[in-house]
Amino acid sequence: MDRELNNLIEQEATRQRDGLEMIPSENYVSRDVLAALGSILTNKYSEGYPGKRYYGGCEFVDGIENLARERAQALFGVTHANVQPYSGSPANLAVCFALLQPGETLMGMQLASGGHMTHGLAVNFSGIYYHSVQYTARADGYLDLDEMRALAKAHRPKLIIVGGTAYPRVYEWAKYKEIADEVGAYLMADISHIAGLVVGGVHPSPVGIADVITTTTHKTLRGPRGAMILCDGEPSNFLKAPPEQSRQYLPTMIDRAIIPGLQGGPHNHQTAAIAVALHEAAQPEFKTYAAQIVANAQALAIALMERGYTLVTGGTDNHLMVVDLTNKGITGKQAEKALDAAGITVNKNTVPRDPRKPFDPSGIRLGTPALTSRGMKEAEMTQIAEWIDDTLSHRDDADRLEAIKREIADFTRGFPLPA
Repeated sequence: MDRELNNLIEQEATRQRDGLEMIPSENYVSRDVLAALGSILTNKYSEGYPGKRYYGGCEFVDGIENLARERAQALFGVTHANVQPYSGSPANLAVCFALLQPGETLMGMQLASGGHMTHGLAVNFSGIYYHSVQYTARADGYLDLDEMRALAKAHRPKLIIVGGTAYPRVYEWAKYKEIADEVGAYLMADISHIAGLVVGGVHPSPVGIADVITTTTHKTLRGPRGAMILCDGEPSNFLKAPPEQSRQYLPTMIDRAIIPGLQGGPHNHQTAAIAVALHEAAQPEFKTYAAQIVANAQALAIALMERGYTLVTGGTDNHLMVVDLTNKGITGKQAEKALDAAGITVNKNTVPRDPRKPFDPSGIRLGTPALTSRGMKEAEMTQIAEWIDDTLSHRDDADRLEAIKREIADFTRGFPLPA
């Protein structure tokens, strides 16, 4: 009935179908995930937790939330999962709310080095309500463990956050835990970007090492936009506060931070869609998918470097890469715009120790989760690298960019969207 809105949705569907989605945090969900997300569950309020709701009529949404929690626990190998966070940033806020008092110290990776704004950025809640200490990457792009240890000993943070949005290498969880233990800090692993790689067995898991794990449910996990908080400890009871803050009571502390601490009613349609995605991720073929994401990323990285592009850390271990365009005489903002005109979606991104400002940085960030969901493999990555190079080499030639866009639209017809 709403033709104006429907037209915009159809245009977005065409854009996704005819182009190459290469932002590493984007992916395509299945028809089953979309069906759950658009279900009648959106009508129901259910503040609280299963068996302990503030509303009546929750027997079926209780079953749905329990199913999602049980699937998350089994998939990741933890004893407790909270599936109610509305998204990744609220999940990280909840962990801070649970473990820190205002003004206490947290330590996280600097945004410009590949971290996330909720890890202590000065203008974010995490850098306003808490004393934020930021560790960085070395000039080669790898995390600076010596700096991390020195900062931890100097500032004695209560919480250390590891994980990021633009770090192309494996996270060495045990080394970070060693630093956290040296200063008595909690260790939080934010695996929002790599959750699908973790459950797919192609990236080390922080389970059993980090005290708390947060993750979004989209990105490589290929679910709806939502989040989870995972940990081990005693069964939670959100009505009863723990006698003291300790790792034993982390489930209680986390659950109380979500509600009544920060959120009201959970999004039941979102919870159901998360349950679907977790079921899909538990299937054997998901491991094949996760391995192909990494294989595609590494093939794309090699193809770009063969064409003279400089990659932060010289390659990738996961699903993404950051390209420093300085030697190409183009900024990240200019590259993003040109690639968008050619039907290739990436995002401008800072590089470690970037001399340029974040809104016009030196690099771009790109990845392979969505391309892999469409069935593309290594051979297609080589072709895509050629289109990227062609686009950036002819960034001021509108006719050439339009021609590339048509070529890509023809190419993508062989790789239909999953839904």
